[in-house]
Amino acid sequence: MDSFEINKIVAAVLMVALLVIGIGKLSDVIFHVEKPETPGYAVEVEAATTVAASSSSTEVEKIDIAALMAMGDIVTGEKVFKKCAACHSIVKGGKNNIGPALYNVVGRKMGSISDYKYSKALIAYGEEKEWTFEELNGFLTKPSKWIKNGKMAFAGLRKESDRASVIKYLNENSDSPLPLP
Repeated sequence: MDSFEINKIVAAVLMVALLVIGIGKLSDVIFHVEKPETPGYAVEVEAATTVAASSSSTEVEKIDIAALMAMGDIVTGEKVFKKCAACHSIVKGGKNNIGPALYNVVGRKMGSISDYKYSKALIAYGEEKEWTFEELNGFLTKPSKWIKNGKMAFAGLRKESDRASVIKYLNENSDSPLPLP
């Protein structure tokens, strides 16, 4: 190979390099893009309406229970309760299954059915508490988080409307339903 051929190869490589760089610079001029001062996008998120509290924390739950209860209806509550019916009975005089009978549960003292063996965690948590609308809402959100080391294995009800509906259905299945907040 003589020197003239080597010069042609080097010139071709240099020409390609200059062409690539030149096209890059030319495209920057033609397609000018202004970069934002802060990269990314602002995402607006609504504040959560419920805050779950655990038995070990001293946080007080901040929730408008009246607004929550307005979301639910008894017919939907009966449908959603079918998830619970595998372990709980809801009929008057119903027997305890895997879980305690839930007839008259709203307003009842926690752990008060004598012929059901509650977990130590629930007994410790609910010594002086009743199943209020607020307690039921927190518990139904995620039972294992609401009462640590409890034996209820249910994952919980994520939708607020489902929880409100089940609470209304439980309240309705009582000798004397409590007035809704």
